[in-house]
Amino acid sequence: MKKIIQKVLIAGALYAAAENLLMLKTRHERLGKGICAVQISDLHRKKFGRKNEILCEIVRRENPDIILVTGDLVTRTCSDFTAAEAALKGLCAIAPVFMIEGNHEQSLAFENKKKYYAMLRRTDVILLKNSYSDVTLEDRKIRIYGLCEPYTTYKKNNGYSGLDIVTEDDLNRYLGRCSGSEVWLMAHNPLHGRSYAQWGADYTFSGHVHGGALRIFGHGILSPERRFFPEFSKGVYTIGNMKLLVSAGLGKLRLFNPPEIVTYYI
Repeated sequence: MKKIIQKVLIAGALYAAAENLLMLKTRHERLGKGICAVQISDLHRKKFGRKNEILCEIVRRENPDIILVTGDLVTRTCSDFTAAEAALKGLCAIAPVFMIEGNHEQSLAFENKKKYYAMLRRTDVILLKNSYSDVTLEDRKIRIYGLCEPYTTYKKNNGYSGLDIVTEDDLNRYLGRCSGSEVWLMAHNPLHGRSYAQWGADYTFSGHVHGGALRIFGHGILSPERRFFPEFSKGVYTIGNMKLLVSAGLGKLRLFNPPEIVTYYI
């Protein structure tokens, strides 16, 4: 029995190593027709190719009309943004790229944050921080909002208890009243999904939860806030009239939950 357990543990460790170091999946979600949108989320410090050329080539093959980067492109301890810059420049050469910040960008050290913003200015990425941009794709007029919620919704008093929440009223203060014939919201944290729906988004693109880190029978086990079984961890969720689109992202350790690029047909 001891030998069997050892073999199972070794096999599990080898699979986990392969999943985290070698795998990269493309998940396709068909929600409609007309627009092809690719979502990149939670890359953190991970690289696919020395300059993320593998990541960019896979996205190129999807032939997207638009690319949405939904936060945590870097990790809070980053001081070298070379790989992130290469990824953004490669993606911008494929299609228009819209980006929001996640909790890791918010918590960069002051000097590193200056380098991070200087890096963004060297690319053609459109950073949305509690702002919006109007685009026309396939003859559809779309207003894309980018939410930058307070850091206290992620961590507070150096811990994860008593975190602030995001309400519909908060969204009205941060973003203004929801307006536009078709509204896409980029919001890093999916756990406030019901508020996004109440605010009026048609589609909300999120990440942050990393698919729940470990997935068993299609359910995520743990959120970054150390909460078990997060309600929204990976996939497409319908909340009222809104679709909440949650990517498991590309970085951070995981099990039975491969890193993913998500392509939506909307």
